[in-house]
Amino acid sequence: MNRFLSGAVKFRIFHYLLAILVIGGTTFLCIPLAQTQNYHVVSFILLFVVSILSIFMGVGPVLLASTLSALVWNYFFIPPHYTFHIEKTEDLLIFGLFFIIVLVNGVLTTRVRRQEKSAREKEKRTNALFQLTKELSRASGMDEVLKVAGNEIKNHFSLHSYFILQDGNNTLNPAFRKQKEEEITPAEFNVAEWVFKSSRPAGAHTSNPFTADHTFFPLLGTRLNPGVVAVKQIQPFFDDQRSFWETFLTQISNALEREFLGELAQKVRFLDESDRLYKTLFSSISHELRIPVATIMAASESIISSSNTGNIQTELCHEIFTASLRLNRLIENLLNISRLETGHLSVRLDWHDINDLVNKVTEDLKDELKPFSMKMTIPEEMPLVKIDFGLMEQVFYNLLLNSTQYAPGASKIEMDISFNNEAMIITLTDKGPGFPEDDLKNVFKKFFRVKGSSTGGLGLGLSIVKGFVEAHKGWVSVENVKQGGARFTILIPSEKPDIKNL
Repeated sequence: MNRFLSGAVKFRIFHYLLAILVIGGTTFLCIPLAQTQNYHVVSFILLFVVSILSIFMGVGPVLLASTLSALVWNYFFIPPHYTFHIEKTEDLLIFGLFFIIVLVNGVLTTRVRRQEKSAREKEKRTNALFQLTKELSRASGMDEVLKVAGNEIKNHFSLHSYFILQDGNNTLNPAFRKQKEEEITPAEFNVAEWVFKSSRPAGAHTSNPFTADHTFFPLLGTRLNPGVVAVKQIQPFFDDQRSFWETFLTQISNALEREFLGELAQKVRFLDESDRLYKTLFSSISHELRIPVATIMAASESIISSSNTGNIQTELCHEIFTASLRLNRLIENLLNISRLETGHLSVRLDWHDINDLVNKVTEDLKDELKPFSMKMTIPEEMPLVKIDFGLMEQVFYNLLLNSTQYAPGASKIEMDISFNNEAMIITLTDKGPGFPEDDLKNVFKKFFRVKGSSTGGLGLGLSIVKGFVEAHKGWVSVENVKQGGARFTILIPSEKPDIKNL
């Protein structure tokens, strides 16, 4: 601060000395005109010089230059020379007018220059605020807002800034959204906490210095205060600068508050969605578990409490086995969706005959497929395909099971498998009700079930199909068939096998 004042004083003294030197130099150059009748011309030259000085200097040096120019014109150029006495009345009048004109001209020119400078400064600040607002509106996310704010503060104030934000619980946290390569001492953090709680600036160049090197300013929002910004100032802000700085911080605070509120709203939506999914999942699992568990309990009780014939016991054991399969299918689906969600799914590709896969799945679903007319089309020249047998078994199983649950009994289910352009293409068509057009985009989402559906399940089967297909770097789609029913199409990339290397 003292260094700044010392520099400012030296600058002003330099202006005063420069004014004296310029008027002295002009006088020296005009000395030859002193002995002629053109000494009035010197007044115009001096007036011009003072006008030029007023463009670059303040009021004080201009007043000094104006007074000196009047005095030297009188002393050196108005007869009698080398005295301040003026004999002619017209010379006295001209001298008086010259003195007034040069003073007024110098002062007015200085004032116009100051007003012009102030207007330019205001325009510059207005443009800076506009640029800040535009950049902050483009910023997406808290980190990008902090980056824009730091850059703009550095550009317009030449200050390095450090933001300390709250953690969402109205508590200042130096580790939250921490900027790289920035550290804050415990003492500075205590000052920042005081600023955050009191909503007043503190530190260097404030009424609350706290022996801190940095100046801490609160970031004030309309609904919540995002935090505190710290800057290291060499000098305090003056009136115009302080107003500009406060407006600057207001724009930054509003942008940070916007991001805070957006994140809070997103968390609320996430919690609401999680709660809804929890209730849906809990309700579906409870329903799905109740039926097989009740079947197992009833069949087991019948076996234990009665002496049934062998045929009846066999049927009861079969019911227990069927219910166990249903439970196992439910658990498999939950485990598979968990693997997809956590990213712990590993694909083990190897060469397989697609006929083996189809036979395995249709055998597992033979009871479910009995009421239907199943048509399977696989070309004789179908090559081996490179797939994960276990994952694709789940894909085929869930697709066929979905068709058996929705298609009417005795209807036709068609599956066509072909190989084209290094890709296996699978289409499955049923004669069920299809999907409402608005629901087609949601078919492969977790826990999605068509409204009014009477079939059981958690709504995970088709979601698992999509996940396992995409794990093979393939894609799956669904569409309604005009004649009724739905058609699923799957594409799995697979190069043609080199028989010599198999």
